[in-house]
Amino acid sequence: MRSVQDHLAAVLAAVGPVAPLDVVLHDAVGCILAEDVVAGRDLPRQALASRDGYAVAAHDTAVAAGYAASRALPVAHDVRPGLEAPLRLVPGQAVRVASGAPLPLGADAVVPLEETDRGTAQVAMQRPAVAGQHVRPAGSDVREGEKVLAAGTRLGARQLALAASLGRGRLRVHPTPRVVLLSVGDELVEPGTVGARDGATFEADGHALEAAVRDAGANAVRVGIVADDRATLREALDDQLVRADMVVVTGGLSELAHDTVKDVLAPLGTVRLDQVAMTPGFRHGFGSVGDELGRDRAVPIFALQGHPVAAQVSFEVFVRPALRAMAGHTELFRPSVAAEATSGWVSPPGLRQFVPATVLGSPDEGYRVTPVGEPSAPTVRDLAHANALAVVGEQDLTVHPGQVVHCLVLEG
Repeated sequence: MRSVQDHLAAVLAAVGPVAPLDVVLHDAVGCILAEDVVAGRDLPRQALASRDGYAVAAHDTAVAAGYAASRALPVAHDVRPGLEAPLRLVPGQAVRVASGAPLPLGADAVVPLEETDRGTAQVAMQRPAVAGQHVRPAGSDVREGEKVLAAGTRLGARQLALAASLGRGRLRVHPTPRVVLLSVGDELVEPGTVGARDGATFEADGHALEAAVRDAGANAVRVGIVADDRATLREALDDQLVRADMVVVTGGLSELAHDTVKDVLAPLGTVRLDQVAMTPGFRHGFGSVGDELGRDRAVPIFALQGHPVAAQVSFEVFVRPALRAMAGHTELFRPSVAAEATSGWVSPPGLRQFVPATVLGSPDEGYRVTPVGEPSAPTVRDLAHANALAVVGEQDLTVHPGQVVHCLVLEG
């Protein structure tokens, strides 16, 4: 029997970031940068007005002897954003400027419209200007040659705004992995099927894992239900491995004759099927497939149990960290907290137990964990109402009230 640590170590050793690609900004959303972004220019390239108003030399607005309250200056020009070469300000004059327009040469301040009489031929100001007011100096945001985004950064709205402001139309990223999901079983039917036969099971794994893959930041492609037939499953794998970065198969892992996953996967690449010392999710398959199916690179394949709770727990423990590694993330695992158990339960010897639970509390007051349902037999309903998995070690046979238990936090 393989330990959880050994199986996880084998998974992470077999996967790595998807090969970097240069992509347009639209396709970079949510991706991880594969290289540093260095500014090729100052931002802004020249001094800009940050308010609508009048560009002036501050010393020209000083109240001179003989003026009671204000100084009026002639308005020489209007300047809007986009002017290629800035105007030169004639001493003793003002230039009306829009926010974002280049500051005329010789000007060192902008007087906002609301602090003037809004004159067009000449403008009177309520108070003297201060040099530098309402001006964005050249390079005040970013200096040419400065590293502005480091490799490993996840690209969201703020990071893409910075890249776009510097004129970067493409970025080199680790693209989000494409995950193909296959659910195996003659007994499976799609939810919503009218007149489902007696003994049929509504297919839940594919729908749950599709959401889980997206939550992990990857792209999910749910193929749907595949019959318990060796040729059919092999054909489905042949078709999907051409375009997949990862394949996840659920169901069909029984060691009985009618379940076909072991027969189809075992001969492929490095795939092996193991008993992993955990509950739920005892039996697992994992490995990589490449040349034998005509691939120019290895594709990791996971085979998870068909029970929805086992499949989702196994996804959290093994598949999600692998996906995060493939996408280039440095933080692979869910956050965890130590929480006091509000009640006790038993745990099977030699197995790491993952119990759907609710965790409440805060860092200041501490956390409390309460199992949802029966810990020894968690149900889909239990998992749906949990916000964490309480993790009980292989050597712990009993969890006592008040005992500190490490919990994998599934949601806030």
